[in-house]
Amino acid sequence: LTRFLEGYAEQRLDEGRRAVVRNGYLPQRTVQTGIGDVEVRVPRVRDRSGGGVCFRSSLLPPYLKRARSLEELIPWLLPQGGVHWGLPGGAGRLAGRRGQGVVGQHRLTAQAALDRGASRLVPTRPQRPALGLLVGRRRLQQRAQADDRVCLLVIVGVTEHGHKELIAVEDGHRESAASWYELLVGLRERGLTQGPKLAVGDGALGFWKALAKLYPDTAHQRCWVHKTANVLEKLPKTLQPKVKAALHEIWMAETREDAHNAFEHTLKRFAPKYPRAMDCLAKDRDALLAFYDFPAEHWVHIRTTNPIESTFATVRLRSDRMRNCGSRETTLTMVFQLLQSAQKGWKRIKGFRKLALVLNNVQFRNAEQVTDQSDRLAA
Repeated sequence: LTRFLEGYAEQRLDEGRRAVVRNGYLPQRTVQTGIGDVEVRVPRVRDRSGGGVCFRSSLLPPYLKRARSLEELIPWLLPQGGVHWGLPGGAGRLAGRRGQGVVGQHRLTAQAALDRGASRLVPTRPQRPALGLLVGRRRLQQRAQADDRVCLLVIVGVTEHGHKELIAVEDGHRESAASWYELLVGLRERGLTQGPKLAVGDGALGFWKALAKLYPDTAHQRCWVHKTANVLEKLPKTLQPKVKAALHEIWMAETREDAHNAFEHTLKRFAPKYPRAMDCLAKDRDALLAFYDFPAEHWVHIRTTNPIESTFATVRLRSDRMRNCGSRETTLTMVFQLLQSAQKGWKRIKGFRKLALVLNNVQFRNAEQVTDQSDRLAA
């Protein structure tokens, strides 16, 4: 406030008095923090000249009721007390007021469930397709039965400005096409009427079948990390390093032509002795090389599903500590809160300024923009 007033020290009224001066405090309010409830009063100023000057504290924004550190702690407090999860004994009381930690946690659990439900009603960006959809899935053990698992279906979108956003967290039945279809229909009803330019995922056949029905023009990119793991598991351990190096030469090639040459070399080298592994590699050849139709700056983001798999690390850390995740609704609420908290730290993708070209149907060939008609036909 002192620095703020110093900036207006030279402004004077006709009679020589200062135009902007202190004017007491705003009404007192309570802010929940990591050390408990804190009573605060924000000072205010008065603009005698009528110019409408007002003081806004960057330390305490308007309407703030809970510190950011506590917001990030909330997913860890769901669905039971922090004591049961190995957090410090006082952590459970942070969610409540005056020691009523259990009551506060139930209130937060209910509010988190409402937030997750409301997120389904928020429309996606209308009339503008996302650059891509990063698709992932994860199975979590429920508390009810040993063989009862929640299959989480998660979609992260990339907007035209390069920001990654969590747009769907639902549960499905064994990653089936019907479950993915229902999820994608929900996205279309929320405003994603135009298909994304690219979808990146692993070998979940249910997703690709559902995507082809709703967004037939969306390009398919198979994750190289998952494909590498699928190929290596069909090989003896002594040979895995050699094959892994050969696969690395394919997806790190400078051009699509070089990638195809490395592809052919790998198949000829290992197919005679290990046909199952090479058949697994060859069947998704086109989908594995789809990233060459996009700018080179985007390749690091779209060759694999690492951007979404890394977010699952938070969920795995949490679920492994819990051993089981309670009911279906509790599990979905917990995952939704954890991913929303992780979303705050997601970085904008590289080369985001070229997204406008991609969304405007500008074609690329080996990361270079296609300029003439002959290049367009070749692309």
